[in-house]
Amino acid sequence: MNFVFQPGTSPALLLLHGTGGDEHSLMGLGAQLRPGAARLSPRGQVLEDGAARFFRRLAPGIFDEDDLIRRTHELADFVEDQSARQSLGKIIALGYSNGANIAASLLLLRPGLLAGAILLRAMVPLDPPHPPDLGKTPVLLLGGRHDRMISPTGTERLAVILSQAGADLTLDWRDAGHELTKEDFLLAADWLGINFS
Repeated sequence: MNFVFQPGTSPALLLLHGTGGDEHSLMGLGAQLRPGAARLSPRGQVLEDGAARFFRRLAPGIFDEDDLIRRTHELADFVEDQSARQSLGKIIALGYSNGANIAASLLLLRPGLLAGAILLRAMVPLDPPHPPDLGKTPVLLLGGRHDRMISPTGTERLAVILSQAGADLTLDWRDAGHELTKEDFLLAADWLGINFS
């Protein structure tokens, strides 16, 4: 798996790019949100028309659930291995779009791996029949009111699933589309300071 790693303090940031990004896409944002933190940033292993993703989709908004489950566990195994090698301690996922969706899947399929998550423009990756106990894991979910790729109902449904699983969820809506804004970054930095000071 292609990835970049920057040593630093704990908790570490697991940076998960959106479709078409790579392992470098969120490194600068991670440094901006939590200066000095260790940063681990893998590249998605799936190519869709040449664009890297973390799992396959059958059509926009329709995921290949079998592939999603397999890729989620592969990513979790990679993170666990790197955590042991680099002594990362607590890990907070920071994911955008496709990266946010697999971060949500990590929460639901591998509870305990992440100490927290920032999900930027996420939707429901899967709806597990037996939700895990997330034990008040802090999660920040930032949606865009004018997002043409993710419907508000998809983001709201994800919020319900994570809340029912016991996450300490903060859902906030931005007056924006799928793109990220400066306000997203400010909210994420504040949330990190409150929950992981």
